[in-house]
Amino acid sequence: MASGLIDLGVGRILNVLESEVLQQTGLRDEIEMTKLKLRFMRSFLEQHASASGSRDAVFTTFVKETRDLAYHIENIVDGFSYHINRRAGQAWLKRASHFPAYLRKRRSLVSELETVNQKIQQLSALMDMFHSEGAASLPSTGGDGQWAKNLQESSFFAGDDSLVGIDDSVDEVTWWLLDSEPQRIVVTVVGMGGSGKTTLASSIFRSHCVRRHFDSCCCWVTVSQSYDINNVIKAMLKEICKELGLQAPTDLSSMEYMQLMEILVNILRHKRYFIVFDDVWSTEFLDLICERLPNDVNGSRLMITTRSERVADFSFGTVSRSHRMEPLSEDKAWELFCKNAFSRNPMQNQGSNIESIARNLVQKCRGLPLAIATLGSMMSTRRSESEWRRIHDNLTWELSNNPELGHIQRILVLSFNDLPNPQKHCFLYCSIFPEDYEIERKRLVRMWMAHGFVEQSNGPKPEEVAESYIMELICRNLLQVVSWNISGRPKVIKMHDVVREVALVISKREKFCDVYMDEMEEAQCDETRHLCVQRGISSGVIPRNLYTLLVCPISQEKFGLLDGVKLLRALDLEDSGIDNLSDSLVKLYNLKYLNLRKTKVRKLPKSFHRLINLETLLIKHSEIEELPAGISKLRKLRFLVVNRNTLMTDSSNIWQLKRLEVLDGVLPKTNLVKNLGKMTKLTKLTLWDVRKDHMDDLRDSLSKLKDLRSLSLSPISEADTLPIDEISPPANIEKLNLYGRLERVPTWFRTLRKLTTLALSWSELREDPIPYIQALPNLVKVIFFGNVYEGDRLHFEEGFPSLKVLWITNMAHLREIVIQKGAMPHLQTLQIVACEGIKRLPDGIESLSSLQELSLYGVSDELTEESIDRSKFNHIPTITIA
Repeated sequence: MASGLIDLGVGRILNVLESEVLQQTGLRDEIEMTKLKLRFMRSFLEQHASASGSRDAVFTTFVKETRDLAYHIENIVDGFSYHINRRAGQAWLKRASHFPAYLRKRRSLVSELETVNQKIQQLSALMDMFHSEGAASLPSTGGDGQWAKNLQESSFFAGDDSLVGIDDSVDEVTWWLLDSEPQRIVVTVVGMGGSGKTTLASSIFRSHCVRRHFDSCCCWVTVSQSYDINNVIKAMLKEICKELGLQAPTDLSSMEYMQLMEILVNILRHKRYFIVFDDVWSTEFLDLICERLPNDVNGSRLMITTRSERVADFSFGTVSRSHRMEPLSEDKAWELFCKNAFSRNPMQNQGSNIESIARNLVQKCRGLPLAIATLGSMMSTRRSESEWRRIHDNLTWELSNNPELGHIQRILVLSFNDLPNPQKHCFLYCSIFPEDYEIERKRLVRMWMAHGFVEQSNGPKPEEVAESYIMELICRNLLQVVSWNISGRPKVIKMHDVVREVALVISKREKFCDVYMDEMEEAQCDETRHLCVQRGISSGVIPRNLYTLLVCPISQEKFGLLDGVKLLRALDLEDSGIDNLSDSLVKLYNLKYLNLRKTKVRKLPKSFHRLINLETLLIKHSEIEELPAGISKLRKLRFLVVNRNTLMTDSSNIWQLKRLEVLDGVLPKTNLVKNLGKMTKLTKLTLWDVRKDHMDDLRDSLSKLKDLRSLSLSPISEADTLPIDEISPPANIEKLNLYGRLERVPTWFRTLRKLTTLALSWSELREDPIPYIQALPNLVKVIFFGNVYEGDRLHFEEGFPSLKVLWITNMAHLREIVIQKGAMPHLQTLQIVACEGIKRLPDGIESLSSLQELSLYGVSDELTEESIDRSKFNHIPTITIA
């Protein structure tokens, strides 16, 4: 495991040494020399990891020392940053009087960095000594990679009696393989580590009917992460020659890639072959092997098992099909557990509480076969209820320390080791959220950015890079998608319970993340960097060098435990029930992220403007009614999301926040609207209480916001008119939300060629808006809410080429919806709510061949499920009328 943690130590130090704060010390040459030595240290550790494996004690000690050194340097730099930021928030006279203290602090930093440099030199010397004296005689074990390869290959021999819950999958994949299609077919089986991919593939590979179909020209190759392409081809040649009764070339060991491939291709040419490549991690392998194998249009098949969605989505240039390994159902999971846990004593789980404990253990595995089977085998030797309960209550500890569960951790850690350095931190950080917690993508991205986990780039924005990390973790099956937005981006994600447990094991060992559940755990998380508090809070639980505090309990107590936590960068209290904040909040000069959404907090400290490094402030759905004076002094603020009724004493000066990208929920004052155009980085803007006298200034300002992608405008009340005829959003606008009466349909609707989402509410239009938007090529979602149109008929005559979601709600005048054939060809969801005049299904709905869900709520009593001829709508999987 430690091989995957090298970059959490050395890599983190290198990142910290790039800090702007260090540039103020005048130690540039020394810092560059330190970075050079660190790169040599990393190379040594990586080389030793590949040679000896991560379980070598000396190697593990080096990794631990570099990690502790990384944290120490981070504390030094952030401590100095804290001092600088505190000084920046002071009046000039006070700042001048404290200048001698600043110089002393700077000298202290220089001295500490010199000590660190000496420590690095000592570690380097120890590494050199160890390398020269011990490395030459060190046997190569292959480490975790070889162990995993052995485990993969052992799964090949699993008996059919051990298979549970994959019968349907076996039938489906076998059907694909035996299909009469003469073109070569590539079948990929994709899923997270431990999901049963190898078990499924080996069951099919050993099937007599499959082997007969391919005339015994069958081959199984375990690829793994650290494959050698020449060795893979040699293994294939030996197995295929053996299957065909041929003599393998005797000089294979001296051949290189091109020679080996030529022999392999010649043997396979004109044969109907079946080859399984098990445990493929990269598309590079597919380029080197799969693309080179002959396709003689005689029904050959390739099967690939992989954890990577990118491998599964690879373009093979021929017919390809993909099977996703789904979690076992609750019944099948229990069956598999019982087969392993109670096979010796079927009556063990009866007459006691063992069965209820066992079912809870199975539930924690979330349908993951590896975890279920391994946990079941371990529990088969436990007899007493107390043993069962102890393991249930301490599963994270058992995963870390119990050899019987070790290979669950090691299988999943392989995926962790394969991650690039920045994504290791991002992945582990997800483990601080509670079990089964649904994490909003934007929330996670902003927290990552607060800690500098996201690599800086001259091209994409940091949040775009962060979102690519999320997609990579999803593609590697390390994160699961709960819901997608209409643009195909993950909206809400979560961690599989077992993956989270393993991530917590790594995080705790590395003092990176921890979860505080009760006072008994207080001593265990006193050195962690990122902490989640899930039950009651006491002052002793907050580590001094904490960087993240995530509070998840429902608590009414005053939150006043921030004294002494000077280095905090992210404070997230969302939905915690906390109703008050201590004034000590304003002393968190390094704070970059503050989330108070869905709390009962009523006010922010008066000196809130002292948080000069704050980048994200989220107070929507809190009880904060007013932002304190000086908010415009937070010049690094990038995301400001507030309640509609939140007042800002200096809202007219908000425009001075030149870095602001999201301004959501602001009550506009004339000076603000006039100067909005100076906030050129805005990508999202929500303005409430827009008046007619704002229009000229708003038009001028919007014309300057070239990066704006989302715009929401609302008048003082739904009865007021939103006078937007003369304005025109930027051409790149993607989301538009207009709330309130419109005098007419804006003609500029037709110009919004990049618009993906349009929401109109209480527009009270006398003219049908459909003709103005039907030709927009990228429109994916349309929401009509509350008497958008006063006519009684909506006619979708043509167009809407990309529309997938249509919601029609609270349109009292509506009596009829007509859909012409050819309109909305890709519509997937149609929802009609609180339209009591609708007495029948939309005319022409049978032409919507892509429709997956039709929902009608609060329509006429005459329209019921019994009143429709369901046979006409068999193409719609889900129809709900209530």
